[in-house]
Amino acid sequence: MKALIIGATGATGKDLVQILLNDPDYTAVVIFVRRASGITHPKLSEIITDFDKLEAVAEQIKGDVWFSCLGTTLKAAGSKEKQWHIDYEIPLKFAAIARRNGIPATVLLSAYGASTTSNVFYSKMKGRLEESIDALAFDQYIIFRPGLLLRKDTDRFGERIMSGLLNFVNTLGLFKKFRPLPTLLLAEKLAKAPKVFTTQKHVIELDKIFGL
Repeated sequence: MKALIIGATGATGKDLVQILLNDPDYTAVVIFVRRASGITHPKLSEIITDFDKLEAVAEQIKGDVWFSCLGTTLKAAGSKEKQWHIDYEIPLKFAAIARRNGIPATVLLSAYGASTTSNVFYSKMKGRLEESIDALAFDQYIIFRPGLLLRKDTDRFGERIMSGLLNFVNTLGLFKKFRPLPTLLLAEKLAKAPKVFTTQKHVIELDKIFGL
């Protein structure tokens, strides 16, 4: 399979790139990045991309499956408008080009609680993206909704505190379905999903990811 990735330089995206490169079922991996990643591998192609001008790389958006790991925080984006552009508009535009070019499968990294009816901006945005990509009618559409992610060497103070708290209550047998998910494990499940699920739409909720 030829796999395409957006969000390849984020925590989960980096892990996913390495897993796909080491997986013999994936014969080619194409990453769309703003600047050179520094990764070299015989199976890897790197497309330097202005994500505000995706049509300029439309001819390279061809393959068997594309993975969306693109996303940011409100703090990093600076405003809800900018976060909406990165988390919603860019992936949706990429999805539209992928569908136009005949890519049959999509794997979307969404978020726990994603819903168009949510009162939480982030959750509502993720829900809108899920539905908008669904409307494009890919043959295979797999949505992952993880909760708190464990990033290697994270510098996010709140993330470390919440992770420690959840790990503690998990040892007591509480809230196990909300246990933190290492990005490496999530990436392994993302790579596995297109090979084990049938065509059509599949939503993998947080408590199901561990057992995939």
